[in-house]
Amino acid sequence: MTVAKQFLLLMTAAWLAAYGCFAAADLAVTIDKVRPAVVAVGTLNPTRSPKTVFSGSGFVVGNGHYVVTNLHVIPETIDFARKETIAVFTGRGRKAVARVAELIAKDTSHDLALLEIRGGKLPPLKLGNSSAVREGERYAFTGFPIGMVLGLYPVTHQGIISAITPIVVPSVSSRSLTAKQIRAMRDPYEVFQLDAVAYPGNSGSPLYDTDTGRVVGVVNSVFVKQTKEAVLSSPSGIAYAIPASYVRQLLEKAGVTP
Repeated sequence: MTVAKQFLLLMTAAWLAAYGCFAAADLAVTIDKVRPAVVAVGTLNPTRSPKTVFSGSGFVVGNGHYVVTNLHVIPETIDFARKETIAVFTGRGRKAVARVAELIAKDTSHDLALLEIRGGKLPPLKLGNSSAVREGERYAFTGFPIGMVLGLYPVTHQGIISAITPIVVPSVSSRSLTAKQIRAMRDPYEVFQLDAVAYPGNSGSPLYDTDTGRVVGVVNSVFVKQTKEAVLSSPSGIAYAIPASYVRQLLEKAGVTP
């Protein structure tokens, strides 16, 4: 190998190492911006033990009084007679604070819910252009994997868009189709498949651009798998996200500025 080639290889390695450091630094800055807008979602009941029950994650949008999450994160019934309410939890660890929330809009087909929260404004996230997302691009998501078991400390994962894939794949036999698959096939759409691991507590986490923090999707750990992976005997470990274009539609329908 010539001296010139050795020098070129050394310079390339140095550039790649420097780029990796810069990329990590950029992500750290972005996480600092995103983290305050990420909340835990669950229920609050002062007559129950424990008083709080964690269901999933969510993120603040609009004017700071709204939270987007997955619809399956919200209980189908709330025991208002016993003072149970939907709640979001802000802050970290022991400093986390519960805030009462109300379900004001939902999108059953895309498993999305919009909550309105009481109290002061929280820092919102902006929506990005999910139609411009390409396979191979790197994104991050922040949420609460496994929930209160690990404490209310937001956790960030990153990975690439490994595929943009249909929400449901037709079964070999029509007899093996589930009711949920049949409903999904009536209004098919594409979701983002990720190579990063998401846990049930991550449901509702924002999937965002690592440079800008703009949200391009909503992590979904249950709804998509029940539809797309119904033929599997056990979960695949693959993570999915609902494109943010459907979040934008939900906000517009509710009269909330994205």
